[in-house]
Amino acid sequence: MAETNRELADFLRRARSQGDPTRAGLPPDGRARRVPGLRREEVALLAGVSTDYYARMEQGRPITPSPAVVEALGRALRLDAAGRAHLRDLIGVTPAPARQRPRGVQRVRPGLYQLLDALDGEPALVLGRRTDILAANRMAKALFTDFERMTPRHRNYARWMFLDDDARSLFADWEEQARAAVESLRFEAGRDPGDQATHTLVQDLRAHSPEFDQWWEQHRVHQRTHGSKRLRHPLVGELTVEYETLSLPGDPDTTLFVYTAEAGSPSKRALDLLASWTLPGSGTEHQHRRRHDPAPEQ
Repeated sequence: MAETNRELADFLRRARSQGDPTRAGLPPDGRARRVPGLRREEVALLAGVSTDYYARMEQGRPITPSPAVVEALGRALRLDAAGRAHLRDLIGVTPAPARQRPRGVQRVRPGLYQLLDALDGEPALVLGRRTDILAANRMAKALFTDFERMTPRHRNYARWMFLDDDARSLFADWEEQARAAVESLRFEAGRDPGDQATHTLVQDLRAHSPEFDQWWEQHRVHQRTHGSKRLRHPLVGELTVEYETLSLPGDPDTTLFVYTAEAGSPSKRALDLLASWTLPGSGTEHQHRRRHDPAPEQ
């Protein structure tokens, strides 16, 4: 069985186990449920397919349903937007151009470095495939950590989140943020299941972090678009930052994260204080050497 089909089988089983028969609108049938969630025949009924057809999908058989059936399955399993996109990726109905993902070393173009520097008052990060950290401005390094001091192989957000003790201490909501990192990585792994670098990263994290291994096994997905983080910063104390993500035209594998705090709030004052304590000279490097420092090995 192909790897993609095993992933699909696992995702369908876990999504079905989290279903609620009452919320799905299914009438009680008097039968005792030995396990939580929906039965296979109930998912098939809700999706408008035969039980045998759905069973073969959940077993990972090499079948490719139509886009209409995929959407019906998403509704039957009550998947959110990220879950439905993940299902389409695993089944293979995502349009081909979106799945032709480059394999070369990712580099940040000069104009994006200039944008990071222009956002000097706000922490900003550029993340690439599999949450590799490609660039960070002065404030991002002051708020989180100086990612440029890490070796290229270790310059990865998920790796930092799970394997660095300082990251665990920094986030007051570490478990929430760490779960989101796992689910985002799961989402991306479904978009490009053949990427060996993602597979290596996941295997390494599963081997060294019990939490990562447990949450990866749950096969939940999340696409980070916006949200908040609560921090206990060693210099400025507790603060909350909101983040927005921007996908860059012409480079769908690169995402800009910008962190802000509400004007006039204690968190904003903490950010301003952090900015005043951070020397301007430690900002994003302009030297040719830095601009061409390779991203983590692909």
